[in-house]
Amino acid sequence: MQSLKVIATIHTDFPSKFGIPRQGGLVDALKATVTFEPEYRDASALRGLEGYSHLWLIWQFSESVMEGWSPTVKPPRLGGNRRMGVFATRSPFRPNPLGLSCVKLEGIELSGPQGPVLHVAGADLMDGTPIFDIKPYIPYADSHPEATGGFTDSADYTRLAVNFPGPLLEAIPPDKREALIEVLAQDPRPGYRHGDSDRRYGVAFAGFDVRFTVNGNTLSVIEIEKL
Repeated sequence: MQSLKVIATIHTDFPSKFGIPRQGGLVDALKATVTFEPEYRDASALRGLEGYSHLWLIWQFSESVMEGWSPTVKPPRLGGNRRMGVFATRSPFRPNPLGLSCVKLEGIELSGPQGPVLHVAGADLMDGTPIFDIKPYIPYADSHPEATGGFTDSADYTRLAVNFPGPLLEAIPPDKREALIEVLAQDPRPGYRHGDSDRRYGVAFAGFDVRFTVNGNTLSVIEIEKL
């Protein structure tokens, strides 16, 4: 059996896992680039890709590789309190630590010191995540409006109101502000931490440590420190 080869790496604003949206496409304002390994820096491999608006990325949960596996996991959408079968979830703790994300293709940079570079939006990947394959999203085959979403259809989802004081927001580069606010609105806390209003959290994003608390459905940014 042929082994998988890393063909590319994605570069995002998330140096760690905490705070990353739980699915691709939830925060379109998140920008990222995909650079290819030297062996695959061939512009001809991307011929025709410009005609697609979205891509599938097949990648490795590089920070979640573990020995063995469990047939059940605790999905965050269920508060981390109920177990579901691993194949009924997108948990990173799988027999093979593979992830699948749909991202928007915003541009292709064909020439440069790193060869072809893909500019994408809406990625839910950590900075430096290895990519195994890239495939086009094909609407007539990949879109199923009638599909059901299993337990995710009935799981509670609350978008948080974000209280971001002006002086703190000004510390963030203007082109990163919308994405950061959207990331915070998605509620990056672990499901089992909900209700702990006194706890302080911190998200590492775009070179900053953004610290916040959550009271009810309102997230308040309280401090920002440059990393």
